Amino acid sequence: MSPELPPVVVTLAEIARIAGVGRAAVSNWRRRYDNFPSPVGGTDTSPQFSLPQVEEWLRRENKLKAALNPLDRLWPEYESLGNREATGLLVAQVGLWQSGVKTGRPTAGPPLDQRQRHLLERTLELAKQDEEHKIFDLLMERWLRAHVRQVTTTPVQLAELMAQAAAIKHPGPVRTVLDPACGVGTLLVAAGRRWGADHAAGLRFLGQDIDTVLVELAKARLAVGGFTERDLSNVSLAAGDTLRADAHPGVQADVILSNPPSNERDWGHAELATDPRWVYGQPPRTEPELAWVQHAAAALAPGGVAVLVLPPAVAARRAGRRIRAGLLRSGVLRTVIALPPGAAPPYGVGLHLWILCADGAPGRGGADGAELTFVDTTHAAPPASADKGGIDWPAVTAQITEVLSGTGAQGSISVPVVDLLDDQVDLTPARRVPRTRAATIVDLRRLWTRFDAHMRELRDAANALSALVPVNDDETVSLISVGELERAGALEIRPGQGLPESLVRRGERQEDGARVLTGAPLSGQAQLWLPATAVTTGEQDGSLTVTASQDVIVSVLARAFDVWVDTDAPSVLGPQLVALRANPAVLDPWFLSGCLCAPANVHRAGTHASTTSRIDIRRLHVPRLSLEEQRRYGEIHRKITVFARELTDMRSVGGELSRALGDLLAAGQLPRA
Repeated sequence: MSPELPPVVVTLAEIARIAGVGRAAVSNWRRRYDNFPSPVGGTDTSPQFSLPQVEEWLRRENKLKAALNPLDRLWPEYESLGNREATGLLVAQVGLWQSGVKTGRPTAGPPLDQRQRHLLERTLELAKQDEEHKIFDLLMERWLRAHVRQVTTTPVQLAELMAQAAAIKHPGPVRTVLDPACGVGTLLVAAGRRWGADHAAGLRFLGQDIDTVLVELAKARLAVGGFTERDLSNVSLAAGDTLRADAHPGVQADVILSNPPSNERDWGHAELATDPRWVYGQPPRTEPELAWVQHAAAALAPGGVAVLVLPPAVAARRAGRRIRAGLLRSGVLRTVIALPPGAAPPYGVGLHLWILCADGAPGRGGADGAELTFVDTTHAAPPASADKGGIDWPAVTAQITEVLSGTGAQGSISVPVVDLLDDQVDLTPARRVPRTRAATIVDLRRLWTRFDAHMRELRDAANALSALVPVNDDETVSLISVGELERAGALEIRPGQGLPESLVRRGERQEDGARVLTGAPLSGQAQLWLPATAVTTGEQDGSLTVTASQDVIVSVLARAFDVWVDTDAPSVLGPQLVALRANPAVLDPWFLSGCLCAPANVHRAGTHASTTSRIDIRRLHVPRLSLEEQRRYGEIHRKITVFARELTDMRSVGGELSRALGDLLAAGQLPRA
């Protein structure tokens, strides 16, 4: 007898996607229908259900609002394969077969079992009419979303920028591209778009990654993109540790694009002590990034260009100063670019791009390396988008390409190498690039106008709030929980959901786009948004939670708990947020928001088991008051919100004013007595 196969299970989010509704609707079904399928696994907070039982129940209760998407039916079966590796390898196989690659299967991993073969056949049957390979792209997107904590990818915008920078520095033909830490192949795909469209040029892709599954997915992505031969003869991607066991020794690459791992201590410092790649000195144990830099320099062909993503600390750490000095003296290191925070994971850090050029012998620079160019893009975004947060990729790209091509110099400076060879050899752009200009009289008057406007709003709110006097009343007000309000129909609870990463945009939002929220609005994160078409489709099929005006948004993580009224709807909510939609005939949203964020209320509703614990919003309470009293209290809370917002805005504008005046003072441009 064949072994019993594990059951195919689905989460509440998957049930919502299959049924074409929001996750909140599925949660309501589970509470209201006694015959709803019981969980077969998972946890109390994330239960799992048998897919066949769920499908039977949905049909029996007539809950399928839209035709069942075959991919929604198939994806739970991919997840039920049991582990990340098996699922990822099968997704890679879909891409290879769909692209017509002769091998038809990844070279890694065990042969497919009967269940996996059957699932592959059904997926390929579904993909027969899919000329744009959307099936593979969707499977890939869902796999990456499911393993976002284990797999770090380079954003597409950054990958395209790196390829464009390399093309400017290497104007001649490119026949070999290498990524020694290729991951899922985002940078190789960007190189394919840049140089691989013409198959006559014979572009060869080389890469390596320590994770076998990522290597196979990278092959599939290159095949799906149309950049490979049918027998993959122009692709050499290997699994393994690049620093310890280079799969491409002696390679001469025209272009190297890489986002290598950082902050790793066990990278082979002792065993690689005599490695011939360390031309500029053995990297200290605490400087693995400089090992990757020297690996790239050693792999460059004469005239080759390497563009690497590195943490900013690599430019200044004392332990690496000798190697940095060697890179400068040889002329290999040509450009250091500071990117704005949010360009790539980790999003809170402003990463650097290092551009290496080998003009002489392999791995060596040339006479043109007498200067090092610094570019600081952290101030590239215009003031309008800077206020909103996020990255203006067109502005950043334009600034970098203009500097590299010699048509512009905004936010850049070229410094003679001899001036950099001091005790620190600090290559941080912010310490070298002067501010583009001091504030003008127009800038100052605009800032003072904004400051005065915030001051007026703050004074009005303060006058209203300072007149309030606490009431000494011993009468106890009865309370009602959010869960009871939901059951009474006074409000709806709409949990946020996972976001389609392939569709989420960063930077300045288009006029018809909807902002995406993944945490408290004042957290300082880069602005995210979704195009209107994606929002419309997501709300219709229930895969997105989209707010309406006056919805109350709750951030349910205990360490980042926050509550606010959405006055800028529509907003798309991520999985750590919940929208409460109040029935205005019985419940005032501002009153609800003010009561929910009370510290004592939050303390009662939280589990406090760990820093990642969540607030159970159904256990939060509000006083039982008439609608008229609710509105009175709600207006007070609205004024408190205005007071807090204006304080924050005043601090921001005040900081801009202080910096502008300080710059003018340092430049000697303030009036003299």
